[in-house]
Amino acid sequence: MNECSTPNASKYAQIIEAAVAEFQEKGFAAASMDRISARAEVSKRTLYKYFESKDNLFRSIVVELSSRFAEVLEIRYEKGRDIREQLTELAWAEGRILMHPDVIAMARMVVSETLRNPELAAKVQGKLDKTQTFIAMLKDAAEDGQLQVDDPERAGIEFVGLIKARAFWPLMFTGGTLSESEMAQTIENSVEMMISRYGVSSASSGD
Repeated sequence: MNECSTPNASKYAQIIEAAVAEFQEKGFAAASMDRISARAEVSKRTLYKYFESKDNLFRSIVVELSSRFAEVLEIRYEKGRDIREQLTELAWAEGRILMHPDVIAMARMVVSETLRNPELAAKVQGKLDKTQTFIAMLKDAAEDGQLQVDDPERAGIEFVGLIKARAFWPLMFTGGTLSESEMAQTIENSVEMMISRYGVSSASSGD
């Protein structure tokens, strides 16, 4: 196998994909770096050049998965702009990512492994949770008078939960993804429920 010494994106992606498959099939403890290199069709030397250990490879997959959600972290509340539009935009930032099969594959592997291994779970805790972005938007919208939210943290968790209840958790079992139309319906329903619960007019009418 004639491999150049300079790392490249394609080989990195090959190794990540192979490692996800190996960890899913064998579990972290039984996974083999030899089999990962074979699956990725790279030499063991190349594999260890990128990832010095199996633990390092697992952490790199978590980082890779977390980086996919970077767009979500960049979204901030815009004062005065229609809150329904903003909630929809934020939900789509999350939803678009969850429509990628490789993201679901990585998430399935990470979730299954952290359930088996509390030590690994502790290492990845918080790295994949983008709920704080949702909480911040709801808090800022409440301060701007567009929503009535007494507990932004609870409301943010609810919002994320509405999306993931359809677009994430069921797919942990099937490995599939939602179509664009299914995701659109999921987001529309989730936003509508948040507006119905926390919208200023709906909250005022209940007084």
